[in-house]
Amino acid sequence: MVNDRKQNARRMFIKKASLGISGLALSSTYGVNALLQPAYADSHQRNQFSRPFNIPPLDTGTRSGRNVKFNLTLAMGEMNFLGPVTTGTMGINSDYLGPVLRAKKGDRLSFSVRNNLVEKATLHWHGLKLPAKMDGGPHQVILPDETWKPEFDLIQPAATYWYHSHTHRLTGNQVYHGLAGLFIVDDESSQHMSLPSDYGVDDIPVIIQDRAFNRDGSFRYVRSMHDRMRGMLGNTILVNGVITPTLSAAKSLLRLRLLNGSNARIYDLSFQDQRAFSIIAGDGGFLPRPQHVNSVRLAPGERAEILLDLSNGNDATLVNMPLANQSRGGMMQMMMGGGNERFNVMRITAPKTANDRGIAIPESLQALPDWNRIKPAQTRKVLLEMAMGPRMMMQGAMGGSPFSINGRVLDMDVINFRVKKNSFEIWEVGNNSALAHPFHIHNTQFQLLARSGRAIAVSERGLKDTVLIYPQESVRLMVPFPEYADPHSPYMYHCHILEHEDGGMMGQFTVES
Repeated sequence: MVNDRKQNARRMFIKKASLGISGLALSSTYGVNALLQPAYADSHQRNQFSRPFNIPPLDTGTRSGRNVKFNLTLAMGEMNFLGPVTTGTMGINSDYLGPVLRAKKGDRLSFSVRNNLVEKATLHWHGLKLPAKMDGGPHQVILPDETWKPEFDLIQPAATYWYHSHTHRLTGNQVYHGLAGLFIVDDESSQHMSLPSDYGVDDIPVIIQDRAFNRDGSFRYVRSMHDRMRGMLGNTILVNGVITPTLSAAKSLLRLRLLNGSNARIYDLSFQDQRAFSIIAGDGGFLPRPQHVNSVRLAPGERAEILLDLSNGNDATLVNMPLANQSRGGMMQMMMGGGNERFNVMRITAPKTANDRGIAIPESLQALPDWNRIKPAQTRKVLLEMAMGPRMMMQGAMGGSPFSINGRVLDMDVINFRVKKNSFEIWEVGNNSALAHPFHIHNTQFQLLARSGRAIAVSERGLKDTVLIYPQESVRLMVPFPEYADPHSPYMYHCHILEHEDGGMMGQFTVES
């Protein structure tokens, strides 16, 4: 039955393509009539917390010693997010999103990634350090009905990473439709920590996304310059592909692996009753010790692992709070509009056994690498830019893009930086635009040294691969580059607002001997 639905979805997609609709418009709406329809009513009117939480399937691959093989298929699918109406989707081994992949540091990974879509695709291993040809960026294209077979050693420490489409000019559309999933890495140290570790029981993946729907149930993707400039924001919150679900906790101490899998929305997450929780890890692994907080901010692409104590027997509602300083200037806020509301994300019901105190929170976790005595090879300036007003209109009229880095829109044939393997560099990343931009560097986990405008947040004190750069701010990063060298195959650095990335706010670097 599932295969029949996927074949029907594929045939529908091909039929609509034959009508002469552009690939972007087609795949971003999945319905001809939807182009003229208003967005579906917002999530506050649709039975919040009535849907059960979904635990994505866990895929540990096929193991032979340290060799682990994964088989992944990208395909069209269908989902009933809204009940009776059907939404056309993309998925990886499923109708929407992909399985949670899990492997261990030291494993030799091999993948068979089959593209059963009607358009080209890629699959990027976000946060992993690996050879450039295996990175899954826009240069590693998988054409329809073809299979990509990357292989690499897993050399990073335990952390919550993720994987997603990184197709040139189609990343936002394909991720929005479902081409993404979590990737958990373990190591010897993590497996001996006193932390919740029973997947789906007390170790819970939480992929947070916002989506908009048309009245026929189809996804409402970019339909205006406004959507592109701001980044695509939805009015309905999905967690693991379910609208504002309820998780019935089986244990009193939960480990939530949070991923901001949205295209553009920045989340400021807290619990409705203002209860404290503990951040134990960020993008690239554990913090030195748990940090007890009441909120955590995540930009697109960022992750955080938190411990939530439910031993008092009270249910917990995860909410998003309005952001301060997301954009500057009253006129700019009016122009960009929306994207800064309070809304519910999910509900967690406490376990029935109120006297179950579960696992105690450890006092220490894992020391960070000490790079204080490292002499960086050089300092680079990286400036994120976004044209507005007449300049934006002029560039659009000339076929250009309003998004750039250091004054240049991505050119796939130009290498912007050349770095040395096994080296360290200081990157000073500035933002002269009126919006905050999450900045991501491939093939590394860096440390924040300083922010020009504010203190470094608790969640940013560990290893990172994505950092939020606020308007008129500069951030200093200590960036290490591993031993992989290939002068002909580039890695990417870019804004992780996916519509900005697709618009050219991206550059390329090679790692050389």
